[in-house]
Amino acid sequence: MRQGAAQRQDVAQIEVVEFVIQGVTLDGKAFRPGDWAERLCGVMSAFGGDHRMQYSPFVHPVTANGVRCVVVDVRLEEVEPMAYRFLLSFAKDNELQVRDGRIAERSKLAQLQRVGDTA
Repeated sequence: MRQGAAQRQDVAQIEVVEFVIQGVTLDGKAFRPGDWAERLCGVMSAFGGDHRMQYSPFVHPVTANGVRCVVVDVRLEEVEPMAYRFLLSFAKDNELQVRDGRIAERSKLAQLQRVGDTA
């Protein structure tokens, strides 16, 4: 009995740090055009110090299980609330499926792996 309560408490403390806009509509159809994720992330990109366009660190395209998606870091809401609302509105207006992304622990692990990959 105590173990079940501890597990529920652990689940309550899990912090989701991103959400994923999937390229699948609520009725299960593929969203078109096929490069929608890159286009949407392009709206959020800017020129970096190397004078090249770079995706925002808060928004990036991925393919998950063969489906184009856009991953949105929830910190974007604090940094740029209008951009955050724009992305949510885009998903709602186009009837796209949205799911939770990584939790804080997995995000830290992924960040460490990326640093290790470039070293």
